[in-house]
Amino acid sequence: MSPELLSDLAKMAGISQTALLTGFVVFLRVGAAMALLPAFGEQSVPQRVRLALALCFTLVVAPGAADKVAGLAAPGDVLNMALITEPLAGLIIGIVLRLFILALQMAGTIAAQATSLSQFFGGAGVEPQPAISQILVASGLALAVMAGLHIRMAEMLLQSYDALPAGEFPSAALITEWGLGQIAHAVGLAFSLAAPFVIASLIYNVALGVINRAMPQLMVSFIGAPALAFGGLALLVLVVPLALGLWITALGGFLADPFAVTP
Repeated sequence: MSPELLSDLAKMAGISQTALLTGFVVFLRVGAAMALLPAFGEQSVPQRVRLALALCFTLVVAPGAADKVAGLAAPGDVLNMALITEPLAGLIIGIVLRLFILALQMAGTIAAQATSLSQFFGGAGVEPQPAISQILVASGLALAVMAGLHIRMAEMLLQSYDALPAGEFPSAALITEWGLGQIAHAVGLAFSLAAPFVIASLIYNVALGVINRAMPQLMVSFIGAPALAFGGLALLVLVVPLALGLWITALGGFLADPFAVTP
């Protein structure tokens, strides 16, 4: 980016060249994270809206991060390095937060497969997934936004400059340890949310096998399939509020200390 272009842009925006560069460097990290952030980075959100949200988050984060990106707010090789390191840091942040949405999707898929509901309304969304996953994701995102997700994400972006310094490539050891911990936590959370459906399905199939063994002439699969579907829907009504409470608690715990390594 040439100094002449920066000068012209600064005059057009009515701000100093340093402030413009500071905002640009912060936008590199925020914009990359915005592509994957829960709620604000969903595929159903139009790109122009996501761009506007990225600019709004930049305006919020930039004053607090100005001192931490001051060394990059100048034309030259340092700024060119920021064009690589800052989007990379933003993508790492977005991916880790996206794991919580993937946990809901995995839990819904496991529950749907366990209760034979995986084909009901499976394509009713941007991403093809079972209806239970759609319900969990939509409800979880609504709860997260109501709980102040936008505030927590702004805080996390500010804290990220301490864990992932501006202008430096993230430490491979740190990212590996942190990332693997969060992936393991997301998978464990998904199985915890879907555990009631898996247990109920196991009990149902064992009972069905015993009945089939006792009465081979009875077509237990035709009789049991409607019962399984009804039981899955009834269990969905009972379990989803508790599962979403567990999920929002896990998300809140992560956002309270996002850069701690999960054991």
